[in-house]
Amino acid sequence: MDKILEFTGNHTLLVLALVVSFLVAIFSELRRKASGTINIEAVEAVKLINNGAVVIDLRSPDAYGRGHIVSARSVPHDELEAKTSSLSQEKTTPIVAVCDNGISSTRSVNLLRKQGFESVYGLKGGMNGWTQAGLPVVTGKKTKSKSGKGKKRG
Repeated sequence: MDKILEFTGNHTLLVLALVVSFLVAIFSELRRKASGTINIEAVEAVKLINNGAVVIDLRSPDAYGRGHIVSARSVPHDELEAKTSSLSQEKTTPIVAVCDNGISSTRSVNLLRKQGFESVYGLKGGMNGWTQAGLPVVTGKKTKSKSGKGKKRG
C-alpha cells in the first residue's frame, strides 16, 4: 500500500490521466446504455440472424445490388418511415439495421424504437464491418450467374 501511495505522489499527472480516462469510459458507456441505441458486432448479428432476426439494408438500391447480407431487405433510409407499416408484423422480432459504415443506422434504430419495435440493433461498422469480418455477401453478379447456369447457349 505504501508503494502505491509513493507512486501516486511521484506520478500525479499519470494517475490523474488514468482516473480521468476511466471516468470517461464509464460515462460514455452509461450514456450509450441510457440512449437505448445498441450497436452490435458482426458476430452478434450472425447469432441474431441465425435465430430469425430480420436484416434491413438502409443503403441505396445501387449499393444493395453491389452486395448485401443474405436475405436482407432493401429499405433505403429515406423510405424507412413510410415503409414501417410493412414491418409492423416484425415488432417483436429482432431487427438488424445495416448502412455503409454503421453511423447512419443509428437514426433508423431510434426511429424504429420510437414506433414500438422492441429489439432493433445497428450493425457496428455497417457493411464495411461485415465484409472486414469476412462474412458472406450476396451480389447481383453472383445471382445472375447462378440463374444462367442451367440455360443452354444457342
